[in-house]
Amino acid sequence: MRVGKIIEARDFPEARKPAYRLKIDFGSEIGLKNSSAQLTRRYDKEDLIGRNIIAVVNFAPKHIANFVSEVLVLGVADADGGIILLTTENDAPLGSRVH
Repeated sequence: MRVGKIIEARDFPEARKPAYRLKIDFGSEIGLKNSSAQLTRRYDKEDLIGRNIIAVVNFAPKHIANFVSEVLVLGVADADGGIILLTTENDAPLGSRVH
């Protein structure tokens, strides 16, 4: 699990369940990665830009519709099934391992 910063969030109408396409910066060691994330119930895509998140970066890429998701953004479900992102309380270096 590593720290990344969301630098782009776009609608993903081709996904079966409502989702965004994310571009996430994990720093110079890992670089930019794409992810599909079902965050539409709790987050507007504009509010995701610049957020630090926690993601699993060593899973095999997954094809979702016409998109390749390279990392798994982590979160927990609220009582209504919306996903709450796992984030860092303070800025952490991009690409930092979660211990």
